[in-house]
Amino acid sequence: MKTALLLIDLQNDYFPGGAMELAGIIQAAARARAALDAFRQGRQPIFHLQHLALGENAPFFRPQTPGVEIHPSLRPRPGEAVIQKHYPNGFRDTTLLASLTGAGVTDLVIGGAMSHMCIDATTRAAFDCGFRCTVIHDACASRDLVFQGRTIPAAQVHGAFMAALALRYARVVSWQEFQAASREQP
Repeated sequence: MKTALLLIDLQNDYFPGGAMELAGIIQAAARARAALDAFRQGRQPIFHLQHLALGENAPFFRPQTPGVEIHPSLRPRPGEAVIQKHYPNGFRDTTLLASLTGAGVTDLVIGGAMSHMCIDATTRAAFDCGFRCTVIHDACASRDLVFQGRTIPAAQVHGAFMAALALRYARVVSWQEFQAASREQP
């Protein structure tokens, strides 16, 4: 059993001043940073996904803009894989699957953004590829959505997607719960 950390789309456009600021991104990034520090300390594999938007009129994550860069608080170090993607599913048309299997990874710990898009799509795809997934729910962020003229608050969007993932696709826990369980393992 080999566990890797997968941080998804923690890029400047999702942070304050970015083109698509998410609710709770600062708090989520702090938990993602704690996970990143723990995996670095434990010398466990770390993979960063970076979304690059397709199309000239993309509202955010436009290539060659400051918004597309991984946030400085989570900047990858040499030796940490950075895999670029163009779709919510981090496995679609990328080297993610080959990179994970090549590293002998069987389990993924997942955090990042957005809960209702790339976290959801990538976690479901990881499960379908045979990985055991853990989503650190408080290391993920979302935003308000509008459906049939009604605004659904980010906390409810996030909660609904975490609840759905927890039904079958992943163990969904807080960073504190993850740490406590990690200390209990031999």
